[in-house]
Order: sequence, then C-alpha cells, then structure tokens
Amino acid sequence: MSKQIPYKVYLTEEEIPKAWYNIRADMKTDHRPILHPGTLEPMTADELSPVFCTELVKQELNDKDRFIEIPEPIRDFYKMYRPSPLVRAYCLEKELKTPAKIYYKYEGGNTSGSHKLNSAIAQAYYAKEQGLKGVTTETGAGQWGTAMSMACGHFGLDLKVYMVKVSAQQKPYRKTVMETFNAKVTPSPSDTTNIGRKMLESDPESGGSLGTAISEAVEVAVTTEGYRYTLGSVLNQVLLHQSIIGQEAKAAFEKIGEYPDIVIGCAGGGSNLGGLMSSFMADKLAGKKAPYFIAVEPASCPSLTRGKFAYDFCDTGMVTPLAKMYTLGATYKPPSNHAGGLRYHGMAPILSQLYHDGFINEARAIVQSDVFEAATTFARVEGNLPAPESAHAIRAAIDEAIKCRETGEEKTILFGLSGTGYFDLGAYAQYNDGTMTDHIPTDEELELGFSAIPKVDK
Repeated sequence: MSKQIPYKVYLTEEEIPKAWYNIRADMKTDHRPILHPGTLEPMTADELSPVFCTELVKQELNDKDRFIEIPEPIRDFYKMYRPSPLVRAYCLEKELKTPAKIYYKYEGGNTSGSHKLNSAIAQAYYAKEQGLKGVTTETGAGQWGTAMSMACGHFGLDLKVYMVKVSAQQKPYRKTVMETFNAKVTPSPSDTTNIGRKMLESDPESGGSLGTAISEAVEVAVTTEGYRYTLGSVLNQVLLHQSIIGQEAKAAFEKIGEYPDIVIGCAGGGSNLGGLMSSFMADKLAGKKAPYFIAVEPASCPSLTRGKFAYDFCDTGMVTPLAKMYTLGATYKPPSNHAGGLRYHGMAPILSQLYHDGFINEARAIVQSDVFEAATTFARVEGNLPAPESAHAIRAAIDEAIKCRETGEEKTILFGLSGTGYFDLGAYAQYNDGTMTDHIPTDEELELGFSAIPKVDK
C-alpha cells in the first residue's frame, strides 16, 4: 500500500473558495428558461420574487457571471465544518483487489449529516438580509430539512418544513433533530394546505413525494406574509452553492498531483452530483482533459434513464413554474424506497441539459438491494456508514473498480459521499434480515406519469 498519498487530504480554512462557480456561464447550450405555469412565458425576476428571496432570484437567473462572491458571514459559517476531506479509500481498494485508486469527497461531517448545509446557510442568510420572518421548505429523507433548520436556527428565522410522509415514518428522529432547532415539521401530504387536502382526498393512504411536499411548502410561502420558499435541490441557485464541493475536491487533487478519470454522483434532484462535478465539468466545457461523468439514480425513480426530456411542473400540485428537464411526470408516484432524497420525478435543468448534450457521459439506475450491498461492504471496510442516497454512487464506484481489476487499468475514481446513514438504520435492518424488496416500475406505470406531462411547444 503506497504511503505517498495520505488517507485524507484537507485544504486550509484560507483555501475555502471565496466564490461559487456558476456553470451556466460556461455551458455550450444553456438550459431552456423556466416558464410561468399560467402564461407559459419565461419567468421574470418580478414574478419569481414573491416565491424566492430577491438575491436568490438574481442567482437563479444569472447565466453570465462565472463566479459569484460568497458573503463573509456564509464563509464564516462554512469554516465550522469546511473544508471537507477528500478521502483515499485504501481499505476498499484492498477489499476489491483493484488497481484503481478510489477517492471520495465526504460531506457528512456536520450535524445535518450531508452536503445540504452548503446551500441551506446561503438561503437562510439571504432571507435574513431581506428582513423576512421565516421560510418554508420540503424534505424527503430529512437531510435538507435538518440543514435548513440548522441554518434558520443560526439566523433566528422561523421555518415550516413539509416532510414526505413515508420518510417521516421511516426516520422519526430526523423530525426530532429539526424540532430541536425550532422548526415546525408537518408530514406531507397534510390537511394544512389546499393541495395537501386534495392529494389526501384522491389517495388517503398516500406516502407522499417530494413533488407533493414542494406544492404544500410553496402554497404556505406565497400565502403567508413575510415568508419565502426555499428548495434543497434542482434549482440553479442550489447547484451554484454546492459548487464549493467540486472546487474543494479539485484543489485537493491538485495538492497531491492527481486528477480523476471518473467522477460519480448520486442523482435525485441534482444538487450533490452538480456540486461535485462542477469544477471538473468546467474543464470539459473548455475542451480540456476531463473525467468520465456518471450519474446514478434509483431504479424505482429513473428520471434520467427512462424519463422524457420535456417541460414539466416541478411539483405534483402543478403550481410551480415549468422546467425543461428529464422527468417521469409530476404525477408519478415513486415507491417507498429508502433513498428518500432521490425520490423526485425530475432532474435539475442544468444537469438535464448537460446530459442531453452528452457532457454527462452516462446515467445508471440501480435497485436498492444492490445499493445496500455496496453500502454494507463500504461500511465494513471503510468504517463509515453511508446514506442510502450516497450508496448509489458507491455501488457504481465499486463496479468501476471491479472493471479495472478485470482489465488491469489503473484509473482514478472519485465519488461523492454526500451524507451519513445513521438515520437510516431501519433500511439497513431490512437489508440485513432479508426483507428488503426492489421495485422497478413497468412501462405502464411510467406511462401514467408521462400522460400528465404538459404539451409545451418551446
């Protein structure tokens, strides 16, 4: 085992990026504009401002500035848990008997347990600067809700969280953590909103979805004075904030004289993958040497691998703007798999466009039993219990390392370990006792979602 490269590579506090990288400024084809749900015309800043904070609207629509300065209060907060380490998975390499070098960027070293805090603190800061009383949001697995509760607690903002009901049932202690930071958590769909009541009327036993929780959170935000809505994935502003992951990863590789051949990220709404690949994708967009990019999603919610590239609503209630993205249809009801953070019907417009144009090389869909097989292998040899979402990337990284063992190629693999799995012990218990099941939607099931995609000629 080579000792030339340490197990963990850290940047210094001074090396934490001072600006976020805006990938849209470098994209060969910018994604199509988001559309007003009533007029189907591109949304303006004035139209978005009742929903999002003013400064975040500017970031959402910004397609010109390559770098956007990170305000000092946000950088100061980042210093509490950043820079995050780039870790060499020596033990996993040994277990797999592979000549590949495997690295992961670990984002679970904060109380929220994931990368979500990178954007949560930014969104809470801009809400505080605007003088708002509070914000609303949704959460699937609970990582985003936890991160947002921490950020709002830090700035003294009120927070109303709509948590996907099945995830609230699977992860009750996530709710406890959010409430510890003074957030109000409501399982979704709920009877507290018009949209929630409509969903329950059509399906009283609904386990919910991120699309439904978004609808409820948006409804409350736009009908409550002094509130705005915050989102943990999909939006341009979120991928912008998460670019700090890729910037740090690239800088850490430069410190050890390495560069990845393959970059792998789990993909639900796109925040983790978009953040991790950002600075490496900048090389590809500039025509330089670049990695092979792999997006990994659950087979139960396969937006990239089986979805349609079309304009669709970002929420199940069909009240949000329409985005051009890979989608299963806003009405698609994902099964109650354990990767709650990936249970979303669409993909970020930025990532959708990059995938459509071939800059993201490959998308893979994996069943959850194979995901948990990889997760338990990783936990046993690396001593780190991964979130089910992150374990999708681990599965693909292991598969690529095995290919290297078979071919003898010494490739360098980077994947994103976006969070911890300590609130997912119920899922691990199911895998361990053999009761975990896999669900791959049939073409007929997917067609139900596709049939509701609006026909937009743009």
